[in-house]
Amino acid sequence: MTVAPPAADNSLPARQSLAHGPLSTALLHIERALRGTGDWAEAHRVLASTGPLIEGRDAGLFLGAPALAFALHLAADGTDRYAGALHTLDQVVAEHVRARLAAAHDRIDAGRRPTFSEYDLLRGLTGIGALLLRRNPHGPELRGILDYLVRLTEPLTDRTGRTLPGWWVDHAPATDQSTTPGGHANAGVAHGIAGPLALLCLAMRAGVHTRRQELAIRRVCRWLDDIRQCDSYGLRWPRWISHSGSTPVRPAAPSWCYGTPGLVRAQQLAAIVLEDTDRKRMAERALTHCLADARQLGLLTDRGICHGVGGVLRTVQRVASDADSPAGYARRFEPLVRRYLPAAVPEEAGFLVGRAGAALAYQDADDATTPKGQWDACLLLT
Repeated sequence: MTVAPPAADNSLPARQSLAHGPLSTALLHIERALRGTGDWAEAHRVLASTGPLIEGRDAGLFLGAPALAFALHLAADGTDRYAGALHTLDQVVAEHVRARLAAAHDRIDAGRRPTFSEYDLLRGLTGIGALLLRRNPHGPELRGILDYLVRLTEPLTDRTGRTLPGWWVDHAPATDQSTTPGGHANAGVAHGIAGPLALLCLAMRAGVHTRRQELAIRRVCRWLDDIRQCDSYGLRWPRWISHSGSTPVRPAAPSWCYGTPGLVRAQQLAAIVLEDTDRKRMAERALTHCLADARQLGLLTDRGICHGVGGVLRTVQRVASDADSPAGYARRFEPLVRRYLPAAVPEEAGFLVGRAGAALAYQDADDATTPKGQWDACLLLT
């Protein structure tokens, strides 16, 4: 008996998702059109099919109005292409940011814990800040987000008098609440403090400053130093810290979203803006050790961006482009490319864990140190 494939999700959220939906596949069409290897007509078709804008609390860099603004910004590429739509979206996003900032500051003032959806890259204010750093870097909305992230790094005291990081959430990193009873402090780029750290550093690198920004960067770096692990696998960081300690004890897949590559890039950016040569050397050495460890690389099973070989490829390229010894990464890059080719092709078509993202990552596989395009700005790699 033949089983029919599942019907495509044509809901509004699916159409406006930069992670999984048709909008996310537009990133690949846009990049190919910009390079002259693809047709603008396909990009226009996908961009025009997103439907009425999602503007409410669920909107973020990877969903709704901000997601569409990011895609159109890439397509515009410094021209007046989509200028009218982008002007409208800029106003929508600015209003959205003001509302979310007010709610976030009210939460901090009340002494309550945040959630991922308040601050993280995928759903929170960090992601919208990544968009604004491209669209309106000197506007009050980005300044407001940076001010908020500075507050987010400040420690809070819980009901028992225990001091915890300001980004400590009461919920689990996934749906299984038993994994982190009492909550956790997440370290990753996608949902943890490495995302805000990267944004604070990229903004400073672009000349966008706010009060106590450097102090916040140093505070996060000290926390990462405190949880850093050194063993036969090299230097690495756990995915999160809970009341029961680090999780996991053994290395996870060396991914962009949670693993050593993403955390190295965030700390390399911190080292650059702080002019901290020791930290830069430490971070780059950690990635070199990771790429030399067949046990860790063996945990990469697919080509995707989020937790697959594709995301590692792009992250290594960005680290190499700023590294003190880029040639060392060039030697490690070719075996990584060879690992990409037999890795499982993602079943879905989208960007974050799908074929579009995997294809984007592979476009520059011939050069470890000169990544092209700006599509990875939504990953806070550049």
